[in-house]
Amino acid sequence: MKLRKLHNTPTITFYNVDVSTSIELPYVVEGISAGFPSPADDFLDINIDLNKHLIKNPSTTFYGKVRGNSMMDAGIHDGDLLVIDKSLPATDNKIAVCFIDGEFTVKRIKVEDDHVWLIAENKDYKPIKVTKENEFLVWGIVINVIKYF
Repeated sequence: MKLRKLHNTPTITFYNVDVSTSIELPYVVEGISAGFPSPADDFLDINIDLNKHLIKNPSTTFYGKVRGNSMMDAGIHDGDLLVIDKSLPATDNKIAVCFIDGEFTVKRIKVEDDHVWLIAENKDYKPIKVTKENEFLVWGIVINVIKYF
């Protein structure tokens, strides 16, 4: 899987998805014990291609590298790679990449009656109320987070 940088902002760097390649990695069918160790070599007979499992709509899917910590309580940290699908609807409680007043941000969407809130998952950040005066667009829905440690 190659990443081609599309756009760089202070909060998110966007990359295009390349699904023309395939890499099959060993997959532990029975799961990996988080308790007592168990032998796993007997279960390494299946391969998995992450492109096929992480990307359902290649033509509308992008990656975005996170900068900042406003979503850390949702498990999204600085440096993580988001898998973003632009074809999915923006519904209540989804985590989305939004464009508001000239800047990109990743926040949880909260829909209330006649307005939308962008909610951070970090108590240090206040919710953002989207009004008619804001330039606002839901750019895509976060469907997966790839962790970088």
